[in-house]
Amino acid sequence: MKQNQEMNVLFRTGIIAAFATLAFVGTMMIRIPIPVTGGYFNLGDTFVMAAALLYGPMVGGLVGMIGPAAADAIGFPQFILATAVVKGIEGLAVGAIGWKGQSSARSAVALGVGIAILVSVYYIFEAVIYPVLATAVPFFGVTDAKAALAEIPPNLLQGIISALVAYGIVTLFQRKEQ
Repeated sequence: MKQNQEMNVLFRTGIIAAFATLAFVGTMMIRIPIPVTGGYFNLGDTFVMAAALLYGPMVGGLVGMIGPAAADAIGFPQFILATAVVKGIEGLAVGAIGWKGQSSARSAVALGVGIAILVSVYYIFEAVIYPVLATAVPFFGVTDAKAALAEIPPNLLQGIISALVAYGIVTLFQRKEQ
């Protein structure tokens, strides 16, 4: 019994490491700047969402916190906090709703919730939390409510494209299991 538990922990650790690496690469490979906030469009969410649907909320949450936030450390450190929180919550929610979902509709709902979290929680960070933090720590003075509003469309597009690609990945994985 103990050996099975150890193997399960090792397997999950490997899955988290692999998907966090994919999320890191997906975030780094395509970085389209969003000048108004200093942020950027990327496709790292693809692997956060895919990991969450395939392996559950804890894996999705950890992948979201680790991979994209590590990518922000290279060139965009001011966004590490927001990214770790946003992508962590996104992975948890997508996994909680869509993991082991028996229907495409359930996966679609989970991905839709993930997109909504991506857009709304980044908006909250950029419009409210960062400006408040900036009063004490100027490092966080990178955005405001007007800039956060301008970032909604690219974040929405990022979420939609990532969700579509993640759905395709999950579909391929599930076909191989059958």
